[in-house]
Amino acid sequence: MGKPYEWDFHLAAWLVVAVAVIFVVLGHRRLQRESDHPIRWTRHDIAIFTGACGASLVALTWPLADLAAHWSLTALMTQRLILLLAVAPMLLLGVPYDVLEWITRPALVDAALVRCRRPATAIVFVTVVIVLSTIPPVVQAQSSSSAVRSLLAVTTLLAGFVLWIPVLGRVPGISRLRPMMRFGYLAAQAVVPAFLSFVLILSPHPLYAAFAGSKAAIGLRPLNDQQIAGFVSKLTMLIVLLAVGGFGLVGTPTSEEEPSLDERLVWADVQRQFERAERRSSCEGDGSRAAAERLGPPLGSGEPFHDGPRLSPRPPTPDALGGDGPERDGPEP
Repeated sequence: MGKPYEWDFHLAAWLVVAVAVIFVVLGHRRLQRESDHPIRWTRHDIAIFTGACGASLVALTWPLADLAAHWSLTALMTQRLILLLAVAPMLLLGVPYDVLEWITRPALVDAALVRCRRPATAIVFVTVVIVLSTIPPVVQAQSSSSAVRSLLAVTTLLAGFVLWIPVLGRVPGISRLRPMMRFGYLAAQAVVPAFLSFVLILSPHPLYAAFAGSKAAIGLRPLNDQQIAGFVSKLTMLIVLLAVGGFGLVGTPTSEEEPSLDERLVWADVQRQFERAERRSSCEGDGSRAAAERLGPPLGSGEPFHDGPRLSPRPPTPDALGGDGPERDGPEP
C-alpha cells in the first residue's frame, strides 16, 4: 500500500470489461445470423449498455477502487452502491435481448432465476450479501487480497441482478411485479439491508482497522469516515429504490381497461414456459421410471422386471395371426 492517490492502471478490470463487451457484441451478431426473426439491438439499449460499462470502470479502477481497497470505508460503500444500484440494472436493460435469452436458457440458470424472482428470497439474498461483505474480517481480507476483492465485486453484482430482476422483468419467462407490490418490495429492499448502517453510524469506535489511514486519503478520521459511510449507504438505498418504486406507481394505469406494460407477453416468454414444462415432464417421467425400478417386479410373479410390454417368447402361430385378438402368454388350453 503506497500513497492514497498513486496511479494504478487496473489492467485486470479493463480486460474483464473489454472481454464482456466483445462477448456481447459477437454473441449478438451470431444470434442474429442464426435466427429466423432477429432481434435488433436498439440505440437506446446500446447507450444503456455503454453506461453500464462506464459505471463498471468507475467502480473498479483508479481512484475509487484504490480508496475502497485500502483507505476509506465511504469509498468502499460507494463502490458497492455503484455496482448494486447502477451497473446491475443497466446491464439487465442494455444487454441485447437475444443474448440475455441465450444466457438465461440453461436449466440451472433458469431455475435459480425462478427461485430468486420471489420477493422474500430476493430480499434475504441481497441482505445476506450486503451484511457478510461488510463485516470487519471480510473487509480486512479484501484489503489485503485482490482475489477477495474480485470475488466480492462479482457477488455484489449478482446481488444487484437478484434485486432488480423482479422490478425490471426483462428476463424471458419472468414477469415483473405489479406496481403496488413492486413499491413494497423496493421499500423492503431499501430498509431491511440498511440496518447495518445504524451499526456504522452509532458505533462509538472504528470497526475497520484496514481504513486506519483514512485521514491521509480523504481528510476524515476513521470514526467519521465510518459514520459517513453509514449515512451514504442508507440514504442512497432509500432515495434510489423509493424513487424507482414511486415512479412505477405514477405510471400505473388509472383504470383496468387501460393496457399495462406489466401485462405484455412476447414469444420468448411463451417459449421459456414451454421449455420449463418439458423439463418438468422429463423429470417426472424419469422419477416414475426410477421409482418403478426400485420397486422391482410384482410379488409372486417370478419374473424379472423389465420396461415395456410383456411379449410372448414363442413365435406367433398362423391361427394367432389370423385370429380376432393377439396371442396371450401362458400355456395353451
